[in-house]
Amino acid sequence: MLISIVAPCYNEEDVVERFHEAVQKVAEDLLPLGHDMEFVYVDDGSRDRTLTLLQSLAAADARVRYVSFSRNFGKEAALLAGLRHASGDSVVVMDADLQHPPELIRRMVELRDQGYDQVLARRSRNGDRLTRTLTARLYYRLVNRLVDVELKDGVGDFRLLSRRVVDAVLGLTEYNRFSKGLFAWVGFPTTTFEYENAVREHGSSSWTLKSLLNYGLDGLLSFNNRPLRAALHLGMWLLLCAGVYTAWIVGAALVNGVQTPGYVTIITAVTALAGVQMVMLGVIGEYTGRIYYEVKGRPHFLVKESNVERTKDLIP
Repeated sequence: MLISIVAPCYNEEDVVERFHEAVQKVAEDLLPLGHDMEFVYVDDGSRDRTLTLLQSLAAADARVRYVSFSRNFGKEAALLAGLRHASGDSVVVMDADLQHPPELIRRMVELRDQGYDQVLARRSRNGDRLTRTLTARLYYRLVNRLVDVELKDGVGDFRLLSRRVVDAVLGLTEYNRFSKGLFAWVGFPTTTFEYENAVREHGSSSWTLKSLLNYGLDGLLSFNNRPLRAALHLGMWLLLCAGVYTAWIVGAALVNGVQTPGYVTIITAVTALAGVQMVMLGVIGEYTGRIYYEVKGRPHFLVKESNVERTKDLIP
């Protein structure tokens, strides 16, 4: 069985060579078991020497395939490019910064041999800040109440996919991609195992608070229209509250006579309703923006350079 290692890279010059050495050792261990391996690297518009190092790795190892984007298109585009260019019977998706331990690949392959189409590696949150752990748990509890698929806390992109899962994911051609949700949406027999969180060896993560927030919103909006339904329910609830309040004011006026309305009450109500309206418009705008990008039909990425002959880069 051929196993493809798909590793998106963005400014990984300090670690990509050591990552390749680590996965090469795994490949040597799996070879006696009848498993061969190829390595698919996707350079997501890096500004350092990542592409030069990938070229050197490809020259030294015929199993290395690399794709370099014309600019930074984001990790979702890099994952898609890696899956499109992977030809293995199974595909292992992982980061090139060694936070995903390569030695776990063997365990994934063993579970794949037991008949599972998806093998998910779930990292523990040992060592994470308490605020991040609590925020993540709250987010997953909220999002799993709203979306149509189950997203597991601690399960990221590190996973093994069978060929039929890869083909199913590639058949989903939407522009606004949330791979974690897409993997869950296609289904197929799945198992999960836990591993200890590893510390990034070099550099710092490109995930900022803003990018994490946007990523979370993508997960919330990509698989359902429940935020729109929630906006409708909120509007109906506010209408009901306004009717009750109006009835109370009219009743009080009939019993006690007309009184001058409170300034604070009016300002509070106007401000609160204005905020609710802006939130509703924001939700509608998010969905409208996603439709706008889908209708354009632009490709997910453009390739500047590659040593892969079979390309599908211009398929939207």
